[in-house]
Amino acid sequence: MTKYDISKMRNIALVGHGDSGKTSLAEAMLYDSGMINRLGTIEQGNTTTDYDPREIKKGITIHSSLAYLDWKDKKVNVIDTPGYLDFITDTKSSLRVTDNAVVVICGVSGVEVQTEKVWDFANEYKLPRVIFINKMDRERADFYRVKDMLNKFFGSSVIPVQLPIGKEENFKGVVDLIKMKALVYKKTAGEKPTFEEQEIPGDLTTQAEDYRKELIEVIAEFDDELLMKYLDGETLTDEEIASCLKQGIKERKVVPILCGSATMNLGIEPLLDFIVEYFPSPAEMPPVRVKNLKNSSEEVIENSVDTPFSSFVFKTVADPYVGNLTYFRVYSGKLTEDSNIYNSSKGIVNKVGKIYKMQGKNQHSIPEICAGDIGAVAKLKNTTTGDTLCNEDNPVEFEKIVYPEPIMLLAISPKTKGDEDKLSTAISRIIDEDPTVKVYRDEDTGETILAGMGESHLEVIIDTMESKFGVEVEKSTPKVGYKETIRKNVKAEGKYKKQSGGRGQYGHCWVEFEPKGRGEGFEFVDKIVGGVIPRQYRPAVEKGIVEAMKKGVLAGYPTIDVKATLYDGSYHPVDSSEMAFKVAGSLAFKKGATEGNPVLLEPIMDIEVIVPKEYMGDIIGDLNSKRGRIMGMEESPTGKQVIKAKVPQAEIFKYAIDLRSITQGRGTFTVKFSHYEEVPANIAQEIIAQAKKEEEDK
Repeated sequence: MTKYDISKMRNIALVGHGDSGKTSLAEAMLYDSGMINRLGTIEQGNTTTDYDPREIKKGITIHSSLAYLDWKDKKVNVIDTPGYLDFITDTKSSLRVTDNAVVVICGVSGVEVQTEKVWDFANEYKLPRVIFINKMDRERADFYRVKDMLNKFFGSSVIPVQLPIGKEENFKGVVDLIKMKALVYKKTAGEKPTFEEQEIPGDLTTQAEDYRKELIEVIAEFDDELLMKYLDGETLTDEEIASCLKQGIKERKVVPILCGSATMNLGIEPLLDFIVEYFPSPAEMPPVRVKNLKNSSEEVIENSVDTPFSSFVFKTVADPYVGNLTYFRVYSGKLTEDSNIYNSSKGIVNKVGKIYKMQGKNQHSIPEICAGDIGAVAKLKNTTTGDTLCNEDNPVEFEKIVYPEPIMLLAISPKTKGDEDKLSTAISRIIDEDPTVKVYRDEDTGETILAGMGESHLEVIIDTMESKFGVEVEKSTPKVGYKETIRKNVKAEGKYKKQSGGRGQYGHCWVEFEPKGRGEGFEFVDKIVGGVIPRQYRPAVEKGIVEAMKKGVLAGYPTIDVKATLYDGSYHPVDSSEMAFKVAGSLAFKKGATEGNPVLLEPIMDIEVIVPKEYMGDIIGDLNSKRGRIMGMEESPTGKQVIKAKVPQAEIFKYAIDLRSITQGRGTFTVKFSHYEEVPANIAQEIIAQAKKEEEDK
C-alpha cells in the first residue's frame, strides 16, 4: 500500500439519522474509488460496512465500521456510524477520533431527530462538516425544502455549493456553484455511471447565479481583502472562492450542502473530490490536549509523525475465538508491527503483533501506522474502549469519552443451569465492547440486571450472548425492590421451648418494636436489667430479629427502618442456648411486625426529563398518570425544558419507550433512587396477593 504523509490523510465519519443512506454512501464511495469491484446493497446484505449478521437481519447499522479508500493521491478513512437512538453512543465515539463529519440527510425526510443529535456531537468535538442530501432520486425528494429545514435548524451558515439537475426519478446530475458547470451523469447497463461537464441548463442558470452570489457573500466575509474586492464589484476567481471556502469549513463558519443518490451512484465522485480538496488533514487540526502522567500536568500533542507515539482506543470488538480487536486513532508518532505498546490507562505493556487497516470486517496487514491514521490490532490484554496507548517513556492519557447512563433494564438469567460461568464471560466481553452496557446484581431482589440504552440495544446484547457466546438467557422485566415496615409501637413476646428427652431448648424474650424515619435503618437496644437474660444470649436475639426481617410478614419483602428494644425475658440454666434465643428473637419479630400495622414500601426515583418545549404538557400528563409528583421545571442552556419529578420505580421500567413515543425520540432522561414511600393501599393489596400466589406456586 502506498505510504502517505499526514497532509494527504483525511478522516471522515458518515453521520445522520437511521435510514438516511450512510452505509449505501460508504459503499458507493468504496466502489467509485476502486476499493471494491461490486456495489453491495442493504437489501442483499452484502455491503462492506454492515457485515454483522444482526445488521444484515435488521437492515440497519448497529456498530460503527471502519473502511478506507484512495482518491486523487489522498487517503481517506471512512467511519460508517449507526443512526438509530439505541446505538448512537457508538457514533459519538467515532466522532471523537475523526477530523470531519459528512452529515447525511434523506432528501425526502429532511432533518430528523438523530440529525440534531449528531450535529450536537459534531459541535461538541468542534468538527468541520459538510451536508450530503441523499436519495435525490426518490419520490417526494425535494432539495430546496430540505435546504430550508437545514437553515431553520442549523442556521444561515448552511449553504449549497451544488444544485440538483432534475427531480425524483429524473434526477441526473448536479450544478457545481464554484466552477459554474453542470455535471450530467450517463449510465450504461451494468457499468459505473460516468459524468460529463456541460454548461448549466438554461432553466437553472438564473437560480445557479443567485445561489453562487449567496455563497460568495457568505464566504467573502472570512477574508477582508476579498470582501473589499467583492464590495467594489470585482469578480472573485474560482481559486479565491475555493480558498475562502476551505478556510470557512475548517473554522466551522460555513457548512456546504452537496447532493446525490448513493444507491444510484450519482453525485458520489464530486463528493469525494470535495472531501479531499476542502476538508482539513489531521496536520491542519488543532493540537489535542492530554495529561502528562510523569508530572500530572496538561499538555498539547501536535498531530505529527516526529513526536512520541500516542493513540486513543475508540472501539473494541470482542471475538470469542481470536480475542478482542482494538480500534485506535494515532495522534502522534508511529507504531510498527512486532513492537511494545504501553497502555497508560491500565499501566501495562502489551506486545503488538500485526497492525491492520480495516475494510469493514476484512483485515489488511500493514508494517506501521503513523500519526493521523486509524487502524486496529488484535489480542491486546486488558485494553478497552477509552484507553490510551502510547510510548512508555512518554506516558500521556487522553480524556475519556463520557457516556450517558443506561436507561432501560432487564432481568436476565441463563436458561440452562450450569451456564452461569458462560454468561459471566459473555457479559464481561460485551462490556469490553460496549461501554454503555452495565450489569449488576440487585441485592434487594437477587436478580442479575442488564442495563442498556433502549429496547433494541438490549435485544442486540441478548442476541450477541446467544449467537456469539453460545449462552441462551431468560429475560423479564426486573422485579421491584419493595420493602416492609411497621407504623406503630408494639410489644411482642418470643418464646421458644422444646423438650424431647435429654437436654431441651429454651429461649424467651420481650421486645418492643418502634417505627423509625425513612432511611434510618435498623437499631437494636439492649435494656435488660438484673440478668433476666444472660449477656451472652442477647446478641442472639438481635441476630434472630435481623434474619427474620429479611422476609417480611406482608409479602416476604425485607423489613426496614425499625427500632427493636430488648427489655425482658427469661432463661433456663441448662436448656438455654444461643440458637434458642435466636429463634425466640425471630418469633418476637414476626409477632410484633404482624401487630405493628405493617405496610408495604416502594422505591421512589428522582427523574429528570429534558424535552423540547412543545412536548412539556404531554410529558407532565404522562408522569402524573404514572403516580409521579412534579417537583419543578426549568429551562436548560440549550433552550429545552427540564422537568424534575419523583416517580415510583414500578411505573418507569419502560419509560425509555414511552418517552421516545411521546417526543419522537427528542427527549432524554436520567433517573436515580430517591427514597422509599408507602404503597397506596389498593396497589399494595395486588402486590401482596401476587407475592402469596408466587409463594404457593413454588
